[in-house]
Amino acid sequence: MIKKGIILAGGMGTRMSPLTKAVNKQLLPIYDKPLIFYPLSILMLSKIKDILIIVNKGELAQYKKILPHGKNLGLNISFEEQEKPNGLPEAFIIGEKFIKNDNVALILGDNFFYAQNLSSFLTRASKLNTGARVILHKVNKPHLYGVAILDKYKNIKSIIEKPRKFVSDKAITGLYFFDNKAINFSKKLKKSKRGELEITDLLKIYNKKKKLKSDELGRGAVWLDAGSIDDFYNTSSFVSTIERRQGIKIACLEEIAYNNKWITKKEIRNSIKFYGNCEYSTYLKNFI
Repeated sequence: MIKKGIILAGGMGTRMSPLTKAVNKQLLPIYDKPLIFYPLSILMLSKIKDILIIVNKGELAQYKKILPHGKNLGLNISFEEQEKPNGLPEAFIIGEKFIKNDNVALILGDNFFYAQNLSSFLTRASKLNTGARVILHKVNKPHLYGVAILDKYKNIKSIIEKPRKFVSDKAITGLYFFDNKAINFSKKLKKSKRGELEITDLLKIYNKKKKLKSDELGRGAVWLDAGSIDDFYNTSSFVSTIERRQGIKIACLEEIAYNNKWITKKEIRNSIKFYGNCEYSTYLKNFI
């Protein structure tokens, strides 16, 4: 069972400029919550309590205002700053002291997941002892993503980054589970032509060793990369529709923590005081 998770919340957010010139993308609102709440909720649904958030240099204070330390959620949240984005595998190099000898999950700070029985799906996926595991989702524009080609037994044959011709519609999402070897493998990676360490190169190492597995989100599940203006708006619109129609909150961190038995009603009351008079606090009041 993976017990540690990393949220990669750095990056320049150039696709959403000028909004991101003043505020980090992961702190912008997806409907009624900052974007960072959504990937954090995914790690919490995976029953991961020790979490490292990697942020841009100079932005740490902003994150600590909204997520001081995680004690109100039953979490242990720590932070690291990165000088500049150098590719996803750099998260394991930056987070080496945090990971220590454990296995680790990695989620991108702008990824959104929603599905029926998502908690059960994630709990199963995070039961990783050796190797690596990716989460796949069927898409209708595979040329925009890294895709996995599967054999008839649903084993990964190969991985192709943004294929020009159709080879598979199984996109690799921004949620990964790795054993501890990811640290040393990442250190040995060479930068690509765009000057970054590539997550596909890391996955190919595992696949070559026949240590890469996959789970696919089922029909009706939603995976969105909220990294562009259009996708950011679509994600916010989706959350608004679901919450208004069903009367629930997606990525309500206190609700997840309480259901995981990590906190009591006392911590929720403290969170209500922290957030102040708002719709999120009203939801928490009704919840308890």
